[in-house]
Amino acid sequence: MSRMPFPARSAVALAVAVALSPLSVQAADRAQKSGSWIPVIEVIGRAEDSVARQTGTVIILDREDIEVFQPLSTEDALRRVPGINAKTEEETAIVSNIGIRGLSAAEAKSLILEDGVPVAPGLFIGNDRYFNPRIQRVERIEVLKGSASLRYGPSTIGGVVNFLTKTPDDGVLLSGRVGSFSTREVMLEAGGSNPSGDAFAGVVATHARSDGFMDRGYDMVDVMAKAGTSIGERQSVGFKASYYENDANISYRGLLLGEYLAGSTRNPAPDDFYLTDRKAIDLNHRVDLSDRLSLSSVVYWSETSRDYWRYDVDTAASNAAGRWVYTDTLTGNNRSFERYGLDTRLRLDHGLFGRANQAEFGVRAFREESDDRRIRATRAQDRTGVNDRHRADSANSLAFYAQNRIAVDDRFALTPGLRIETYEQKRLVLTNNNATARTSNTEFLPGIGATWWVTPAAQLYGGAYRAFAPASNGVALDGLTDQQLDAERSTNLELGIRGQQGQFGYELAAFRMDFSNQVVTGNSDPNLSQSNAGETLHQGAELALDYQLGAGLSVSGNLTWVPTSRFETGENRGNRIPYSPKLLGNLALDYSNGAFRGALLAHYRGEQFGDESNRRDLPGNAAGGIWGGLMPSYTVFDATAQYRLSEAITLFGAVKNLTDRRYITGLRQGIYVGPERSFELGLRYRL
Repeated sequence: MSRMPFPARSAVALAVAVALSPLSVQAADRAQKSGSWIPVIEVIGRAEDSVARQTGTVIILDREDIEVFQPLSTEDALRRVPGINAKTEEETAIVSNIGIRGLSAAEAKSLILEDGVPVAPGLFIGNDRYFNPRIQRVERIEVLKGSASLRYGPSTIGGVVNFLTKTPDDGVLLSGRVGSFSTREVMLEAGGSNPSGDAFAGVVATHARSDGFMDRGYDMVDVMAKAGTSIGERQSVGFKASYYENDANISYRGLLLGEYLAGSTRNPAPDDFYLTDRKAIDLNHRVDLSDRLSLSSVVYWSETSRDYWRYDVDTAASNAAGRWVYTDTLTGNNRSFERYGLDTRLRLDHGLFGRANQAEFGVRAFREESDDRRIRATRAQDRTGVNDRHRADSANSLAFYAQNRIAVDDRFALTPGLRIETYEQKRLVLTNNNATARTSNTEFLPGIGATWWVTPAAQLYGGAYRAFAPASNGVALDGLTDQQLDAERSTNLELGIRGQQGQFGYELAAFRMDFSNQVVTGNSDPNLSQSNAGETLHQGAELALDYQLGAGLSVSGNLTWVPTSRFETGENRGNRIPYSPKLLGNLALDYSNGAFRGALLAHYRGEQFGDESNRRDLPGNAAGGIWGGLMPSYTVFDATAQYRLSEAITLFGAVKNLTDRRYITGLRQGIYVGPERSFELGLRYRL
């Protein structure tokens, strides 16, 4: 566990104290909670040298970090991490928008996992932002960047974010919090084990409601059950089932410019609703075939639906009124997704070439499907009507990877690897006489990384690897025509140093991501609409520092500098990538004394453009579907505190946006405004 609840400490001290081992955990490394043996359901190991074995940057936020941050969403926690820019649409981040290391926060170029399993609804078929894990179920967050992410794929260009869910302690923990905007939240964590401690079951359940900042309210239920048992001394199985439902009064529309400048906090789309639910099951198995050989597998299934009901607008009336004016025409863009897959990994310790080697071989196969209906409502009150566009997308994916870590000596290790991804995509349009189109592609993704202990307090690491993100079905098969698109490919380089000297910890990493191909609209072939083009370049550095001042005080901070994030070809050549600020920073002062702990947090985001044209002025009216403009930089301060009244009771609270700063978080059809100053108060009680 880190001594500080901030990314700098997680990036440095934990780099030599915490493991990241995909889909396999040594039984001896498992945490013990109230004497219960925790089943194989997580994807993180806890061997002391595991992070130090990684050839790329690894950032970890543990449960203590999250409790001190008191975030309302996973994005609220992630914005504390070096290299991550969050384009938040509302305070609980129902829709996911993050960018890593200069990649646009409005596009999916990074892989999101929960317990090692993909949770984005459509990795290949598109619309992968429609589910974002709730922070209430999350116990630990891992962020992997550089060549360490090669094992996961696809869409690991920026890196991998892995949300690890809670495994409750024996007993019952009740918690609740209330806050501004009539926010109410209650949560139950309950767990228990058998007398021998080799079987465990638990549940985490949350119900939260809020009127929301700008009256963008929500009503959310999230329930997760976990169980597992050992089978003899060498095998274990785990089970996780979850259910999530959220009815949110949110929309893609933001404030018009005049409203924003006048300080409006009204909901610009008061009758639009975004309705989501998700069900998922994971089955994990691990067997130690020998002291040197282990096999870990997970079988997973999920079903996600997202019904988005929006009213049309009268553009002329909206411009005249200076705000959105709606008609009585209601449309439901309603989509559901299903995915089932298998991921299995074999780990082998061997002595090839007379050296200590750790090899890993993996196979992952999954299928994902979506059902896309557009409902033109004839009865708005019960949301029924004519389905005038019905599409079904599907994709099959098969991936193989292998890597081998060679300990050349006690200080230097080399890790080459190769990943092969092959996939096929298909689109069926039921409202077009069941017309179909399909395409396929195979990607070879090599990589190599190394670690070198220069001194006991300083480790160099680095690597190079190829990464890719597939073009979604809607792009690859636009117009029911195979657009003959390559995947979006990038050559990634990273070089870093990390270490700990007494009370001082540090990490510095430089990176470069060179896209050889990004898919753009337009093609010289008149039969096609999409084009392989759009080379881009992203390069910069991340710095994380922390220091224990003594007397309960500690300070930490991180800075991300991305001077280059630009288009290299095409009509936008030389322009900066949208949603890619040059500077991101975090600073934290932490104080702990007995039962009290408090923190003052500062988050800085530099200015950023809203579209590829790099227009600087914000649009002043409702015309057009693409919103751009230069969003100014801002700094937001938060204060959090918690006090342990007894062994059973902890009181906690926070003030978010202390200075009540008004700022722009993003642009779409209007201006998204960051939450005003807000207050929270909560209580945790362990029975």
